[in-house]
Amino acid sequence: MKYRSKKLNGKDEENTNRDIRLEVIRAPAVNMKGNDAAAGDSSAGSTLFEPQPEVRDLTPTPTNSRTSSAYAPEKKLTLFALRLAIIEKTASGLGQLAFIWATVVLLGGFASSLRSKDFWYVTAILVNEGARLFSRSRELEWQHRSTRSISAAKSLRRIQSLLSGPRRLILASLRQLNVVAQPSRSLASKMPHIKYLEEPKRTWHAADVPLLPYSGWLFVSKNISRLLYWLQILAAAACVALSLMRLSQQDYGEGDQRNEKLALNLFYALALAEALMFFLEKGYWSWRIGYGNLLERVCEDCKLGPVGMISVRRFFYDSYSKCIDGSVFDGLKMDFVSFAEELLDSDSPEEQFIGARILQCFVHNHRFAGDTLRKIGSSTPVIDRLIEMLNWKDPEEEEIRRAAAQVVSKLTSKKQHALRVAAIPGAMESIASLLHTGGGATVGRPYEASPRAVVVDREDYEFTVFNLQGLLILKRLAQDHGNCWKIGNARGLLARIIDLTGAGPMLLRDERAPESRIKTVRRALQVLLNLVSATGGTGMTLRRKIAEIVYTVSNMRDVLQYGECHLQLQKLVAQILTGLAMDEEAREKIGATGGMPRLLLAVFFRPRVTDEEGKLCNEAGEALAMLLLDSPSNCARLLREGDSVVGNLVRAYADPVLRVNAGRLMRGLCAYSSPESSVLLRRVTEATPMVLKTIMEEKEKEKLLEVSIGLAFHLLRLSGHGEHWGDEIGRAGIKEEEFAGQLVQILRRYEHPESKVPRMRRFVVGLATALMRREEKYVKLFRELGFDEALRAAAETTSEMECFNVFSGSVGLSRHRTLLYTLVDDALELMAEKGV
Repeated sequence: MKYRSKKLNGKDEENTNRDIRLEVIRAPAVNMKGNDAAAGDSSAGSTLFEPQPEVRDLTPTPTNSRTSSAYAPEKKLTLFALRLAIIEKTASGLGQLAFIWATVVLLGGFASSLRSKDFWYVTAILVNEGARLFSRSRELEWQHRSTRSISAAKSLRRIQSLLSGPRRLILASLRQLNVVAQPSRSLASKMPHIKYLEEPKRTWHAADVPLLPYSGWLFVSKNISRLLYWLQILAAAACVALSLMRLSQQDYGEGDQRNEKLALNLFYALALAEALMFFLEKGYWSWRIGYGNLLERVCEDCKLGPVGMISVRRFFYDSYSKCIDGSVFDGLKMDFVSFAEELLDSDSPEEQFIGARILQCFVHNHRFAGDTLRKIGSSTPVIDRLIEMLNWKDPEEEEIRRAAAQVVSKLTSKKQHALRVAAIPGAMESIASLLHTGGGATVGRPYEASPRAVVVDREDYEFTVFNLQGLLILKRLAQDHGNCWKIGNARGLLARIIDLTGAGPMLLRDERAPESRIKTVRRALQVLLNLVSATGGTGMTLRRKIAEIVYTVSNMRDVLQYGECHLQLQKLVAQILTGLAMDEEAREKIGATGGMPRLLLAVFFRPRVTDEEGKLCNEAGEALAMLLLDSPSNCARLLREGDSVVGNLVRAYADPVLRVNAGRLMRGLCAYSSPESSVLLRRVTEATPMVLKTIMEEKEKEKLLEVSIGLAFHLLRLSGHGEHWGDEIGRAGIKEEEFAGQLVQILRRYEHPESKVPRMRRFVVGLATALMRREEKYVKLFRELGFDEALRAAAETTSEMECFNVFSGSVGLSRHRTLLYTLVDDALELMAEKGV
């Protein structure tokens, strides 16, 4: 097996002799951007100028599910339930054996000889035991029922803090009831936004049902379990007292009644053992629950928050009931995640909230997130239920919806789960419902999202929170091209995303603007960037749809014009404009929108202090270069900004940070501008010495070298006469022989097409051909340097990749009018004709 590391340049390195192959691909930091610059080529920019593998899985390494399962705190509860069930079943077994012994042996075999005293003792013990068994089975039912209502739970810590040791021990035994007559004020105070905790419902809470009319609090169902509990205590105490009394007295009568004595002693011993086992169970329960604070510690370990104790109690009673009703090992199969999934499917809002809250807490806990997401992601019904909850807009269900949105957003952070989420029918429509902007009331609102929508948080509903969650889900889903297609085809979803990218001058200029509003705009721009970065036919369709929405470009313009304080927003806008400009129609729309070329130029020439500002300037330069591609109208608009534009570009070419994009802009102006602007464009020739020196000296910075050779070709075209070009070479301190030799060496160095600089060989052949057309001495120079052999070698390795100006992933766009093979043939023919 062989471990193999595959980089973007396609070179593989074998490390060991094994069969396993690991493909490690350097993923782009943002969808359109890649860490693909050569060493020292810090100005290298957009991957749109070079083909890229269509790898967009930015999924982080999943959490080790074994580790999270090993530290599952609920194991303490299931183990405790198992031990309690063993003691309970042992006590019940002893009680049943004593009951059978009494009815079959004592009352059946010795009924006539049994003394009246023992008859009544046995009868009293059997009645007490029967009452205890009956109350025990019913108590579990009432206890289990009482934990199904949030309003029925109340912490006993406040009461316990007022009591001393002995009284606390007694009260600790009551903790197993988990039922109190009044609702939990502390819980309501901690989470006042959960409105259904204290509001009346159209149906009864099980804990509040009055079983008898005019019975007051006594026969309210939430007090029944307490009554049954004390009935058990009294019955067990009576059994202990009666059994000990008879075992100590031993006055079973006179004569030879050995079998009767043994039978009575065995019965009283069984009854005593059964009662002691019951007290052992209660003591163990009280010790772990009361003084051991087992439930509180599990709740704290799980980080379940204010309503965590209700979840823990419910989970414990469910597992304990399973151990009692079935095998003692049935409860061990339970875990919090499966328990929460079952509650999600309930019809009760309270149970839905508990289930959603458990999942919400677990997916944000690094110890449990991996295992939780794996279980949720493997269950289509659970994902379907969570997606359905995203549509719930009732203010009383706000917390459930919020928790569901956070769980779904965590699910989509894993690619395999994101695909399952997107595959749910209606998933995109449900996610789109999170982007609701709250209606059109704008009174007193200082900031407007766009002319179409306003994000307004009502007193009873926070729309901003759901907007952020919805955008986060879409951002993660959009990392897959198939999901991008679904997002683009969801009715009205693109328009909602673009609405949220809107930010007026007041918002952008206000340094005290709410962070949530800025974050909403930023996240909407990130989603839009993922969509316009999609490759292939999906990307082409999405870019066209996005550009057709009339608010898209105007929203981008507002950020560029007023967002000086928000560099990250401006950087995202520049990247989006670069992606949109890949579409020919969108390119013209952007250029025709008032002030866009001027604003991008202002950003490109902005003074820089930090590295982030330098990156922003380059992003603006790339957007401008894309706008100039095959667009004479945009070139004319750029030149109308003033005579200083070209001069500033020449100076920017000398800037180590901006020179790549400055060269692209100058080349675009030279290549695509109309002939009328040639007089102005002659000012570009001021950069000729710098360009020639760059070709001769910058061998390591491949992108800069490629751009400079392409620019040199157009500078030669604009120079007018070969003698003038020769003067430029001499003024740069370069000999013509050295310059020709450098071009030949570059062509030989790139004997195969290189994805980082796909136009390198085309530019070299084009520049050499232009030189030979201008002056015959270059034909001789190139022939002596073996340029013809290098041309033939290049002709044998031409690639489709060398036929395009820009790329969308691995798909080429803006095809060159002339193939590289044709350029090579023209150069060879020219050398042959002039060499005769």
